Amino acid sequence: MPGQIRVDRNGPLAEIIFDHPERRNAITADMWRELPEVARELDADESIRVVVLRGEGDLAFISGADISQFEKQRSGDDAAQYDIKNAHAYQAISAIRKPVIASIHGFCMGGGCAIALTADLRFCADDAIFGIPAARLGLGYEQPGIATLIRIVGEPRAKEIFMTARRFDAIEAEAMGLVNRVLPKSELDAHVEKTVEMIADNAPLTLRAAKTAFTDLARNESQRKPEEVKAAIRDCFDSEDYAEGVRAFLEKRRPKFQGR
Repeated sequence: MPGQIRVDRNGPLAEIIFDHPERRNAITADMWRELPEVARELDADESIRVVVLRGEGDLAFISGADISQFEKQRSGDDAAQYDIKNAHAYQAISAIRKPVIASIHGFCMGGGCAIALTADLRFCADDAIFGIPAARLGLGYEQPGIATLIRIVGEPRAKEIFMTARRFDAIEAEAMGLVNRVLPKSELDAHVEKTVEMIADNAPLTLRAAKTAFTDLARNESQRKPEEVKAAIRDCFDSEDYAEGVRAFLEKRRPKFQGR
């Protein structure tokens, strides 16, 4: 297979798997095109409470866009269309209204790093290697991607990452706030699984309202939509889950949330 996006479902968890191990999970044009549809499908699936992004195999999360396609598909007039596909993929993952976790090991470069930045939480193995080598390829980098990186690591760090195009390891990524936590590679999957269980046990509408608020706060002030946030909060108070949460607290038991 020349690379594919796989989706594995397990109860409340869905994994989006970047499956192109022969090229360290580099993303092909077809994979970029598939991602928005996959993201929208999982967003609409009420049985799914958490989405995890991960790469196939032991060598990489995502090593970036598939550079072997650049001469034919990312040059001349085609370059703009290629970048539009990328942007749609990033936007679609960011728009998933339930928590998204990036489980990162090995290479997380270029477009792979940008994919990781669309997640709400990022956990990485101690063998993770990060970088955005656009300046080594002569690529122009779209402003929304730069804005996202600045929001997460700050402007000085973002400038260093872009201007040097160097690679940096997991410890440095944690220090700059790019990842939430670094774990031994043998412990990464177990930590992500535990985190998924904790999140899936919480009230889905509360998490959705919180993510709606976080997303809105990340927008420019003139583009914010406070009514969307207020509506999401009202949905919480009008829900059966809110009544269940209060009852469970008073009865000193674990709540059983249904997402309605």
